[in-house]
Amino acid sequence: MLGLMQDWPLVISKIIDYAASQHGSREVVTRSVEGPVTRSDYASVRRRALQVAQRLVREGISPGDRIATLAWNTARHLEAWYGITGAGAIYHTVNPRLFPEQIAWIIDHAQDRIVLVDLTFVPLLEALADKLPTVERYIVLTDAAHMPETKLRNAIAYEQWIGEVDGDFRWLDVDERAAAGLCYTSGTTGHPKGVLYSHRSNVLHSMALAAPDALGLASRSCILPVVPLFHANSWSIAFSAPMTGAKLVMPGARLDGASVFELLESEQVTCTAGVPTVWSMLLQYMEAEQRRLSSLQRLVVGGSAAPRSMIEKFEAYGIEVFHAWGMTEMSPVGSIGSIKPALGALRGDALIDVKCKQGFAPFTVEMKITDETGRPLPWDGKSFGRLKVKGPAVASAYYRSDDPILDEAGYFDTGDVATIDTNGYMSITDRSKDVIKSGGEWISSIELENLAVGHPDVAEAAVIGVAHPKWGERPLLVITPKPGRSPRSEDLLAFMSGKVARWWLPDDVQIVEALPHTATGKLDKVKLRERFRAHRLPSA
Repeated sequence: MLGLMQDWPLVISKIIDYAASQHGSREVVTRSVEGPVTRSDYASVRRRALQVAQRLVREGISPGDRIATLAWNTARHLEAWYGITGAGAIYHTVNPRLFPEQIAWIIDHAQDRIVLVDLTFVPLLEALADKLPTVERYIVLTDAAHMPETKLRNAIAYEQWIGEVDGDFRWLDVDERAAAGLCYTSGTTGHPKGVLYSHRSNVLHSMALAAPDALGLASRSCILPVVPLFHANSWSIAFSAPMTGAKLVMPGARLDGASVFELLESEQVTCTAGVPTVWSMLLQYMEAEQRRLSSLQRLVVGGSAAPRSMIEKFEAYGIEVFHAWGMTEMSPVGSIGSIKPALGALRGDALIDVKCKQGFAPFTVEMKITDETGRPLPWDGKSFGRLKVKGPAVASAYYRSDDPILDEAGYFDTGDVATIDTNGYMSITDRSKDVIKSGGEWISSIELENLAVGHPDVAEAAVIGVAHPKWGERPLLVITPKPGRSPRSEDLLAFMSGKVARWWLPDDVQIVEALPHTATGKLDKVKLRERFRAHRLPSA
C-alpha cells in the first residue's frame, strides 16, 4: 500500500521559487569582479534566472545538455545555476585552478555547449579555445561597459545576453532524479573524474547541511561561502541559503584576509565556511590589526584539517569552529563536527580534542570503517580502517565511466583512513595513499602536520614517508617558516616531542620557501614525494 501524499518533485527550481516567495527581499550581496559591492535579493535572482533559462532554450539548449561555468562566487553565477537547471540543463562548474590541460580535457569530456565565464578567466579560455570543439559560444559574466575585446566564439556580455528576453518563462518539468550538476574531482593522478549530481541529491543534501547541527541556517542568518561554487558543489550553500532565506554574501575573487574580514564585518555575517588556507590569512590579519569580528558565530572548516592552534585562536575570539569533512563524490559534506549533548560539558583541551575531529555523519550519510578485507571495524576511536560511505547524495558511478566504484554492499570507498569513536565522531588519520607505514605500523601524517603548525615559527607543514632500509619508510617533516622566522630542526622536533608517540616523531626536517598545492588548495604530496624521493634520512 502506498501513502496518499502528493508527488511534489525535489527539483532545484523549487528552492528559488520558495526563496522568492517567502524571502524575496532577503539580500544577496556580491563583491563584483568589476570591483564594487553590488546588492540583489532572492526575488531578483529568480527573475534573472528565468531569463537565463529562457535564453538558453532560445539558444537551442535541450534537457541534459551541459553548460560550463568558469566563475567566482557572485550573484550572476548563482543566477546561472538556477537558470541552467530550470531549463533542464546541467551546470558544469569548472575549477580555474586546475592545469590548463585539465580544464580543456574536462570541458571536452563533458561536451559543454556553452561556457559562462568571469572576466578574470577570459584570457585562460582564449588560450584553450581551439581545444574546445563542442563549445558553441561564450557568455562573459559582465555588462556591455566592461565587455573586453575577445576572439572567443560568439562571445557576448551576460547582461546583453539575458536582456534579449523578458523572463516570461516557466521552468521546464524535469524528473527529480534527472542530472542537475557536474563537478570533476581534482585528483593528482590520471584524468579528473566527473561526479553527476541529480536534482534530488542536491535538495536532500542541502536540507541536511542547513540543519542546526551543520550550518545552522535560518532566515535570520547571514552566510558568506568562502568555498567557491566551482569547488565540490560549493558545499551546497548556493541551495541551503535560499532554502532557508538566509542572507547570502558572495566574496567574488578577493579572498585575502583583509577583504574577507571587511565583508564579514560590514555585512554582519553569522556563519562562514571555507578551507584552512583562507582562515589562516584571516587570522593573521585579525592578529596583526588587533581586530575582532562582532557578528560571526560559526566558522566551518573543510577541504583539509584545521590545525589545533587555529581552532584555539578563533575560539578565543568567541567564534565557534568545527570541521565539515567530505568529497566531491559526496555532494560533498559527509560529516559535521558540532558538539553532541553527551559532550556538552567538555571544556578546554578536552573540547578542542573533539573539535579537531572531522565529526559525525548527518542524516542521509551512512558510514563505516573496514580493514583491508572489507571486515567492519569497531567504533572505539582506536581502530584504523578504510572509510566507506553511502547515501542519497553519494556518487554511484563516475560520468562516462564503466568502472565500478561501490563495494558489494553499495558503499563508496573514500580513500581515507580513519577512526570512529564511541560517540560517532570520525577522525581522518590520512589518505590511504599518504599514510606512513613504518615497521608494519601506521603513522598519521595529518596529526604530525597539525602538531608542527602549532609551533610559533611555522606557517605550513607537510609530512611524507621516505624510504628507510629497516622500517620501510619513516616520516619526513617539510615546513615553510612564517615571515622573518628561522626555526631550527632540533627546536621543531623538541616542540613535537612528548605530544605523540616517540616512534611517530619525524626522522628529519626540511625547510622550504613554499609547499606545493593542488587546485583545491590541498597539499600536493605527489609532488613532495617526487621532490624528496632520493632524500636520505639521518637514521638511514
